Order: sequence, then C-alpha cells, then structure tokens
Amino acid sequence: MNQWRLISNSVAILLSLDMRKDAQSPQRFESLSDAHRALGLPGPKHPLISLLYGRNGLVDLNPAPAPHVLSFYKISYKPKFDGKLKYGQSYYDFAEGGLLFASPGQVVGNPENLTTACSEYTLLIHPDFLLGYPLMKNIRQYGFFSYTINETLHLSAEEKATILSIFKFMEDELNARTDDFSQDVIISQIELLLNYANRFYKRQFITRKAVNNDLLQRLEEFMEQYFNNEQALTNGIPSVQLIAEHLNLSPGYLSDMLRSLTGRNAQQHIHDKLIEKAKEKLSTTNLSVTEVAYALGFEHSQSFSKLFKTKTDLSPLEYRRSFN
Repeated sequence: MNQWRLISNSVAILLSLDMRKDAQSPQRFESLSDAHRALGLPGPKHPLISLLYGRNGLVDLNPAPAPHVLSFYKISYKPKFDGKLKYGQSYYDFAEGGLLFASPGQVVGNPENLTTACSEYTLLIHPDFLLGYPLMKNIRQYGFFSYTINETLHLSAEEKATILSIFKFMEDELNARTDDFSQDVIISQIELLLNYANRFYKRQFITRKAVNNDLLQRLEEFMEQYFNNEQALTNGIPSVQLIAEHLNLSPGYLSDMLRSLTGRNAQQHIHDKLIEKAKEKLSTTNLSVTEVAYALGFEHSQSFSKLFKTKTDLSPLEYRRSFN
C-alpha cells in the first residue's frame, strides 16, 4: 500500500510540473532516469521507456516547480480536472478525464489558474526506443504532440475505457519477462494509442462544433480587420502563428481544427482571404498590381502575382481587364 502511495504521489509531482508556471528557467530532463531521480523514484526498469501509474486514490497537488523541458515523449491520462479548461469562449464537453501529449524539446507549462489531480497513467518514451521502427518517423505526423494544455483531448466514458485498456496492456507487458517480441508488442500498443487519440481528436473537433464555429467567426473577423486597418501594409501577411496567438490556440491545433471543419488548413485560409481582398482591390480601385501587392503585405509583387495566378488561373491584370 505504501509503495503504491509513493508512486501515486510521485506521479502527481511529475504531472504537476507541466501544470504551473513561474519565473524560473525550465528544468531540463535529459533522460528517463533524470525524471525518476527528481521524483525520488527507483530508476526505470528500461532506460528508454517507463510507465508511471497512480493507484489507491488521487492526491492533491502541492505547489509545483517551474515548467520543464523533456528529451522524450510524454503521454498522460488524467482522470479529472479541478477547474475548467476553455476552448475559445466555451468549456470542454466531458468530465471523464483526458490525454495530454508532449514531445522532446517542448517547454511544458500550463495556464496559471488551472490545477488538476494526479495522472492515472504517464508514459515516457525516449526517441531511441523507436529506432528501427516506422513509428520513429511517423510519430511526427501526430500533430497533437504540439498542442497546448488548453487543447487537451477530453474523453467520453467509452473513449476512456478504450484508452485505459491500452495503458493496462502496456503495464502488464512492461512488468512481464522481456523477450524477443517485447519491444515489438509495446511499439504496436503505442501506435494503437496514438491512432485512437487521432480518431478521438477528430470527434472532438466535431462535437465542439459550436465552439469551433465561434473560432471560425473570430478568425474571419481578425483577418478582415487586419486587412481593412492596413496592418498588412506595415506588418506583412498575417502568419498562422499570429492568428493562433490571437485565438489562444497552438498553430497545430488551429490548422487541424480548420482542416477537420472546412477541409483547408490555416495557411490556406490566409491565402483565401488574400485572394478575396486582392479581387476586391483590383475590381474597385485604380491601384497598380504592385500597390495591391504591398497593401496586402507582400514584399515582392511577383510573389503576389504568382499566388493570384495559381488560385484563379488569371494574372492580376487579366482579372482586372475582365471587369472592363
């Protein structure tokens, strides 16, 4: 009992590291052993993969240290959140817990007003564990590793059961005798977990339709004001990063959400707005093509003309002549 209590408290400390901010420089964990040592835990059974799990109830968090930087992947399941996570101006749908993801080199932090209970499972994976497997390359395609804390994957009861069953399988496998197939089996379970997370995020984009429609409206309003107020003339073409910051989202989540809802990512939405505004100026003003390009934030008019031709099959001058 005391051993499980120690693990549960230690897991809470580990996960709390990414749930508070302070002014200190982020602490860096170069290895799984560094993380275990910092928590007062025995070294991991395997130097490249570790599964921490809390049992015998959950514990409240104590004030946590500074944000930290990992040299490995981290996937955590939290059974509940004390406080409400916001998507835009609305709150999350389910109270069944959620998954958080972090990738190597990512500074892991958290909104200042959010506290959470400890995790039930936390999987730490060093990139070297994936060497020789397709997942080594494919894991970079899972965009949710770059999402922020307010973009947590919230699970329904059915989704929770699926995720926990995979964690339990990995727990049993990692505690069993190692043989020639152990790594293959664990890798396949990691892939299964990531594929389910991908599916559930697609569901989340759909079930949060009201919230996401609000984000779409705010996106449109932001770009409309940006071009109407001639900010492009001073600051250039708005970037995905700039728009994401305005919407309080990560660039990856913004693009994935837009792609799921509209079939077009954030960069494509920016291009669509550029072409819309270009058509407006070409058809209603006497500005030269170069002046239109600069007004939209292009440094070189040739880049503007190339984009316009690609999107409309007409050059800017050909488009203007079509109105005469």
